[in-house]
Amino acid sequence: MYLGIDLGTSEVKVLLMTGAGRIVGTARAAYAVSRPRPRFSEQDPALWWNGTQEALAALRAAHPDDYAQIAGIGLTGQMHGATLLDADDTVLRPAILWNDMRSADQCAQLESAAPEMRAITGNIAMPGFTAPKLLWVREHEPELFARIAKVLLPKDYLRLLLTGDYVSDPSDAAGTLWLDVGKRSWSDTMLAACGLTRDQMPRLVEGSDCSGRLTDKAATALGLRAGLPVAGGGGDNAGSAIGIGAARPGDGFISLGTSGVLFVVNGRFQPNPDSAVHAFCHALPDRWHQMSVLLSAASCLRWACKLTGVDELALLADVATLDTAARDTAPLFLPYLSGERTPHNDPYAQGVLFGITHETGRAQLGYAVLEGVAFALADGLDALRAAGTEVQALSLVGGGSRSNEWAQLIADTLQVTIHQHEGAEAGAALGAAILGALAAGVDEKTLLQRPPIRASYQPEQSRHAALQPRLKRYRALYRATAPLFRDEA
Repeated sequence: MYLGIDLGTSEVKVLLMTGAGRIVGTARAAYAVSRPRPRFSEQDPALWWNGTQEALAALRAAHPDDYAQIAGIGLTGQMHGATLLDADDTVLRPAILWNDMRSADQCAQLESAAPEMRAITGNIAMPGFTAPKLLWVREHEPELFARIAKVLLPKDYLRLLLTGDYVSDPSDAAGTLWLDVGKRSWSDTMLAACGLTRDQMPRLVEGSDCSGRLTDKAATALGLRAGLPVAGGGGDNAGSAIGIGAARPGDGFISLGTSGVLFVVNGRFQPNPDSAVHAFCHALPDRWHQMSVLLSAASCLRWACKLTGVDELALLADVATLDTAARDTAPLFLPYLSGERTPHNDPYAQGVLFGITHETGRAQLGYAVLEGVAFALADGLDALRAAGTEVQALSLVGGGSRSNEWAQLIADTLQVTIHQHEGAEAGAALGAAILGALAAGVDEKTLLQRPPIRASYQPEQSRHAALQPRLKRYRALYRATAPLFRDEA
């Protein structure tokens, strides 16, 4: 048996898998995000360890015999978070998360301090990345900055508690802006631009390699055997790619989680930062990927459910009752609830619901949210195409992948075939378990396979044509409102 741990933004999810790739069971534990000020997003790292213990206790209770047979552990998790430790491994402050937008000014500073940054990292500076966060800490919390002994990403802090080792992997490290992404190693140039050194960074191992072994203390706390190998693992999106079998150049998927991602595997480093496309390492050796990212995806659906007082299934059922005329007269929704990355790189962007009338009901509101996310994905696909990437079919993963309505809407909007797979909702947790198995010696060919297709959605040309005027107005709406939000900031 192999264990996958996916340390998400709002919950930790754990998954138990056989050596043949069959999912035995899952469990999860939720925790909160703190937003102490507008555009701030933080989390107490203690929540990650507590949540992991809670989720694993539930998994152990449900599958005691299988749990006792765990032979390897893999990790994935939310990217970019700055977890700052002193020389005694004490956490110095709440971790600054990926969707924290406070460091917009520091992005410009970093671009100026390291003009070769885009060539080295393959990315432009965005507030979501880790490096600008450290510049913010250096400017606003200088005494704390002076005490930093190690900077760890969220999953790598969890690894420290599991193994006692400071380790990361290239796929997660690529999201810091401190990695030479082509060489898959730390960049002294980028570290120096932030007043940091290699000594403050974890060592790097490939995601499918062993990064360390479970300590006696962690094994006792989790009810596992000491000495189990812990894989290097990966960032959550690379983990989702492993889980869906996206391991070869041209393989791709769309993730509808808290954020939204359009991910395509590359056989070489292919940066195109001017389109706000991310060029990162994959969680497997000698592979990279391009990614367009929207900061709010399924989280927009949760927002709409909270607003209307129904659960997701009920809102999606309402949307399914709408006829074509009702969809074509629904409000337009800009899904920028946490700013936006691709293609706008705009931390000041905010959500907009435009075109409400007395007749607007809950179902149209729900449809507008689904459509707005699909339109944001269309913008992201255009950015990938500008970077030289073409796709004909994409898999759908994450919590939003359960919605047939959303899958068809995305197919119509993007004009690509969308596949739903068996077990796709497992996402990065399954990928983590696979990486754990690879680190324990299981052959890659055994596990890196596409899960069975549950359903496929072909683009309907008539609906694609009908969506184009709305997509045009959607883009015009962003152009019209963007300056207003910047003035407010």
